[in-house]
Amino acid sequence: MGQRTPDTGMDLPGIAPRLRDLRRRGGLTLEAAAERLDLSPAHLSRLETGQRQPSLPLLLTLARTYGTTVADLLGEAPPDRDPVIRAGQVEPVEAGGWVYRQAGGSRRAMQPLRVHIPPNAQNDLVRTHAGEEWLYVLTGRLRLALGSDEYLLGPGDSAHYDSLTPHRITAVPPEGADLLFVHTLLQSNIGDLCPGGGEPPVRRGARRHTDSSRSPEGDPHAE
Repeated sequence: MGQRTPDTGMDLPGIAPRLRDLRRRGGLTLEAAAERLDLSPAHLSRLETGQRQPSLPLLLTLARTYGTTVADLLGEAPPDRDPVIRAGQVEPVEAGGWVYRQAGGSRRAMQPLRVHIPPNAQNDLVRTHAGEEWLYVLTGRLRLALGSDEYLLGPGDSAHYDSLTPHRITAVPPEGADLLFVHTLLQSNIGDLCPGGGEPPVRRGARRHTDSSRSPEGDPHAE
């Protein structure tokens, strides 16, 4: 009954043993960690042995649950605390159809990302976890579901929400969307984390709020 995440095709050498080491360091059995992550033990075992690769949302959940960052999970070198991130410094990483670039250093209270979401990527994946998220749309149009509400965002629009609210982020076809994305990180010890920190994915209909100036009646993309 755990969350099912499709294989992403990413090549993330080294992430499997890091996941196993983090779990063992926290004193968690495979079954206990899987319950906190809302995964089946078999799925977590495949992640820890490199038979499956995690999507970006699952990377975020793994980082929060284990009290680390996505950058650390990916084995990126610790920053030298240079406050400036140059455009050519960061290589894009694909996860679950999303393409993202680090826009800040690791081991911080917040993690900023530049994200590209292609259409039809993770359209049915709804997440719930502790923390806050903020996003700002650069190009394209974004559909943001928060609980039972749904919002259509265009360039220049932003959103800031409690990520305990079930949420889903998708791009409106036919183009994808580019956005700035910031989420808070939980740096608590694993033993201090609430076992219910990772809620199961939610798939349900949503009431929609759209800006009529952005999606006039008859727009084929504003369903």
